[in-house]
Amino acid sequence: MTLFQFVAKCHAHKLGTVSFPAKRSLAMTPDLLLALAAFAFVTSITPGPNNIMLLASGANFGFRRTVPHLLGIMTGGFAMLLALGFGLGGLFVAVPELHMVLRYLGGAYLLYLAWKIAGSGAVKPGGGAERPMTLLQAAAFQWVNPKAWVMKLGAITTYTPQDGFFVNILVVGLVFYLVNLPSIASWAGFGVAMRRLLSSPAQVRAFNITMAALLVLSLYPLVTG
Repeated sequence: MTLFQFVAKCHAHKLGTVSFPAKRSLAMTPDLLLALAAFAFVTSITPGPNNIMLLASGANFGFRRTVPHLLGIMTGGFAMLLALGFGLGGLFVAVPELHMVLRYLGGAYLLYLAWKIAGSGAVKPGGGAERPMTLLQAAAFQWVNPKAWVMKLGAITTYTPQDGFFVNILVVGLVFYLVNLPSIASWAGFGVAMRRLLSSPAQVRAFNITMAALLVLSLYPLVTG
């Protein structure tokens, strides 16, 4: 299923600015919150472009210098959630060409990032030419990250009740923040742990090439979808 098909399915039955299953509860119940938290955890902790890049950043730059990257993912993801919740998803149904543009831009940018990671060398204590991703760069990347689109659309169409929608979309965003931040931070932390094992430039280079290859492999659903 392509991203457009997923969006179209999500908007097949309109109700306000978003779509909802026919038998949806109209209240944000504890059970629904628990299900949302589980969804956020599974989608946040599993491999994807963000997590692969955080793993590489933690290994190359350390945790402190990766913090802006982490915050950028959170900021961009929350902005995307609000935009999709208040009607942007419907625009992709009305103008499917926009989806194709996003699809190819995202793929091209991921290949560029993979090339940059593959070419990275060991970071010296005094710094170097290589720099980690900034907050703004990471936030902007969410708009061309296919996994981010699926995560946010799934949260809106499945776990956001219609009744009190504005408040509920903020609750969904808060739950994602609370669950997503430690989940993705663990990937950066794992990268920091691996950094201690990468004692030679050759090992660092091999690690970065492996991360670049995994990032390219994350494009598989776009190619086959």
